[in-house]
Amino acid sequence: MRSVAIVGAGQSALVLGLGLLARGYEVTLVSNRNATEIATGPVLSSQCMFESALQIEKALGLDFWAAECPAIERLELSVTQPSIRWSAPLDWPAGSVDQRLKLSTWLDLFDQRGGTLTIREASVDDLEELATTHDLVVVATGRGELGAIFQRDGEKSPYDRPQRGLAVTYLVGAEPRPAVSFNLVPGVGECIVLPALTAERPCDIVVFEGVIGGPLDSWDDARTPDEHLARTLELLERFVPHEAKRLRRATLSDVNGILTGRFAPTVRAPVAQLPSGRYVLGMADAIVLNDPLTGQGANNAVKCADVYLSGILEHGDEEFAADWMRRTFDRYWRGYGQWAVSWTNAMLAGPSDHVLRLLTAAGELPALATTIARGFDDPRVLFPWWYDPGEADRLIAHHRSQAPDGGFDAHDFRRALGQFTTGVTVVTTRGLDGRRVGVTANSFSSVSLEPPLVLWCLDKHSSSLPAFVECTQFAVNVLAAEQHHLSRQFATPADDKFAGVEAADGPGGIPLLDGVVARYLCRNLRQIDAGDHLIFLGEVEAYDTFEREPLVFHSGVYRIVTRHPELVETR
Repeated sequence: MRSVAIVGAGQSALVLGLGLLARGYEVTLVSNRNATEIATGPVLSSQCMFESALQIEKALGLDFWAAECPAIERLELSVTQPSIRWSAPLDWPAGSVDQRLKLSTWLDLFDQRGGTLTIREASVDDLEELATTHDLVVVATGRGELGAIFQRDGEKSPYDRPQRGLAVTYLVGAEPRPAVSFNLVPGVGECIVLPALTAERPCDIVVFEGVIGGPLDSWDDARTPDEHLARTLELLERFVPHEAKRLRRATLSDVNGILTGRFAPTVRAPVAQLPSGRYVLGMADAIVLNDPLTGQGANNAVKCADVYLSGILEHGDEEFAADWMRRTFDRYWRGYGQWAVSWTNAMLAGPSDHVLRLLTAAGELPALATTIARGFDDPRVLFPWWYDPGEADRLIAHHRSQAPDGGFDAHDFRRALGQFTTGVTVVTTRGLDGRRVGVTANSFSSVSLEPPLVLWCLDKHSSSLPAFVECTQFAVNVLAAEQHHLSRQFATPADDKFAGVEAADGPGGIPLLDGVVARYLCRNLRQIDAGDHLIFLGEVEAYDTFEREPLVFHSGVYRIVTRHPELVETR
């Protein structure tokens, strides 16, 4: 039985620890507080968990508050200057559970399920001891001296000092509203308001992000809970009066329902070498510390834990060497971390002219507003148009040309199409310049047995389109259940999507992925224009199949296929 030690007891640490316990691993968790101290202490953060992160918790059986937690069904956005205000539905409801409630419950569960829990403030000496008694040590906290062992990555960390003064207030007594409200006051800061669950009752969380030295960064003299509450209501009235109207009679959830602070958003090297020469792996906030401006912290903690869990399980009995640690972090960074960091850092700089054009147009174009709202769950969808003025203008023009005139609502139609369950493929080819090219597609389908024909579709705006139009051959790689990370990797823009991917060159140098369910090597027969996509028709020249469980996609999330109970043979 393999043993893993995790230092920290936050969102990522407990998701990883409970996931490993469920798979038979011996897990030691080192926390500076026990469950009671967490539950009765000060609030730990704000948090808004979006669907893809919630699905990870659900898959591990950790979503204990789904019935009680207020549903967050839409994003409401406002900008003071220029005056912008609109609302857009989220594809799936988000939710926020006070981490005092969540983490204390999970910590008790960890103890009940046989994990080893140690309560102390961990030091480097503790890491040395754990590294001698465990196969792997994961550090999920940057508290104290542990934060200094992982070197700051200057290339990924554009800021070396805090960009916002933060204040969080938990309020009760206001009329419920099923939305997260995102309010921008250019040059001053931001105010986010969202419904949540605290101590088994609903509440509102108010988050102020004040530009350093500005009027929203004014908490040093609010020394008591009552003074903090008074300052919260005062700033709401001054800068976001539409929020103040609903919240002006609210009260604190409890005397510990307040939090202030500031820190520099930082990305650190994921692997640290201890004085003994042994290595430890950093995780989540210990390595990627985001400003909470875009609500990515708790979501990326869960996503990082999910990637690490898969990496540990896939590694089997092999040594957890430093190279493996770096590859595992890189999988998380490429799939999630870099996109959340890029978006958050761009927002800290304040809305650019082209972003303001996007937000203004979204008030007129519901489909564009929904696309922006979708970015909170998956920041990859914001690339490249959030960062590029030309791409932003092209997206606005596209949505204007697609605006419904008595036709389908694009958001609703997208959800309806998502009800069709599909497999997931990565289509690969070799560009004329010799570059390996790959894209994720779930539009794959068989067409004919004689001759053997298949098809798949590619968005006309895809950067990979020229390579597939020009190629003479392509391969369709059908992903296995444990390869969901490859689906995300090949759906994400990158200079080299094949980094860290096990693949061999097939005929004509076409990349063939390892570990898949099936592979089809195809001649690029022709393309058919079809609206905003091209249909690629391929003639199968060779194929391989393997006895593995397939990856399944339905309603926007990955699924695991099982045999229908009525079809299971009895013996």
